[in-house]
Formats: sequence, structure tokens, C-alpha cells
Amino acid sequence: MQNRTPRIPEQPAPNHPELDARFTDELAAVLTGARRRALRDGDRQIDTAHLLHSLIEADPEVREAFDGGPQLARVLGYLVQRSIGYGLRWQGSVEDSGAVPVVRDPAADGWSPSALAALDDALYRAASRGEDRAAGLDLLAALAADAESRAVEVLARGGVDARWLADRVAGVLAAEESRRG
Repeated sequence: MQNRTPRIPEQPAPNHPELDARFTDELAAVLTGARRRALRDGDRQIDTAHLLHSLIEADPEVREAFDGGPQLARVLGYLVQRSIGYGLRWQGSVEDSGAVPVVRDPAADGWSPSALAALDDALYRAASRGEDRAAGLDLLAALAADAESRAVEVLARGGVDARWLADRVAGVLAAEESRRG
């Protein structure tokens, strides 16, 4: 058994109320959980895998979007392996899928470019439905849409086709909107 002493990052990713205010309270809690996970894991930045892990743990609608327990269990297995230092090895590197150009924004401190792109995409998805704030399913669809992200790599290793998941989430959101409308 490997005894792993966690590295202590230079400083935790700061909380940014202006960023969190654009998300539902539940999704803001997911962002806080992702920050804590990155800090505990000793990662320099919060990446899409941190977001996916916190999202699955915190949001029952997100868990329901997967095709049953075995698929979800495999994805969580890879995420847990990563958080304890086994399996996927990304620690200490910056995630950048190229989804957006790297821009230095004080509100972006501590977030990987790919994670910021997913958060922006989640906001766009919510706005396209007329919602003021993004929710967990918006972020799940955004994470699944970036084929080069760490979250999609985790999904693939767990046997989840990211396109299928993004389409499934879009269907769930459309059904919810038609019930409300």
C-alpha cells in the first residue's frame, strides 16, 4: 500500500462571490466542493474532473442522467482513484483543452481554462432557456461537450459516451422546460 503525503498547494483557489452568484445555490455549493477537492488533492487548479466529481456527489439530477448505477459507479471509481493518487495522473499540471483562449481574469484565479469554459457554457445553456442562473445539468452538459477535457476522459474511462450524455441531458432539460411552459 502506498502511503501518500498530500502536497500543500501554494494557496487555495479563492472564492469569488461574483462568479458563484450566476449559478443556483446548489451549483454554487458544487463549485465550493470542487475548490475544496482541488485543495485537498494538492492540485494547482480546479479542473473539469474536480467539477464532475463534486457535481455527481452533490446533485441527484446529475446522477439520474447516467444510464444506471454500474455506469455511474465506474465513473465515480475513476474519480476516487484520482483523488487518492492512483489511476489518472494529472496532479500538478494545468488543464487546457483549447476550448477558449487563456485570458488572465482575477475571477479566474485557481480555475483551469477548460473549467472556466465549462462554467461559461453552462451559463450560456441556462440563458438560452431563459434562466438567469445555471444549474447542475447545465454544467454536466457543458462538461460532456468538451471532448478534450479531463471530465470527458474520466467519462470515457467509465464507459460513458460523452456525446450520448450531453444529448441525454439536453433531452431532460427540454422536457423540464416543456412541462413548465
